[in-house]
Amino acid sequence: MSAAPAFQHALGLAVKHRREELKLTQEQLANDTDLHQRWISNVETGKRNPSYASLRRLAAGLELSASELIARTEQIEASQSNTVNATR
Repeated sequence: MSAAPAFQHALGLAVKHRREELKLTQEQLANDTDLHQRWISNVETGKRNPSYASLRRLAAGLELSASELIARTEQIEASQSNTVNATR
């Protein structure tokens, strides 16, 4: 697995976890951010890699700064990497 897909997957998990913490549906988040619900779903499943502008809108809808969302993503990515390395 290359670095970009791993980061995209981790970003999706970070977005989903935070959205669920806030008890928001994808549709509510879409309405709050003026992003399409299907686009949010694709981000959460690692199928989309958002532009920086979209990442900022998404983070704002999750009540985070872009840097906070990226930090959460990197924590997830690191924990997944540690899990993979531990099983080798």
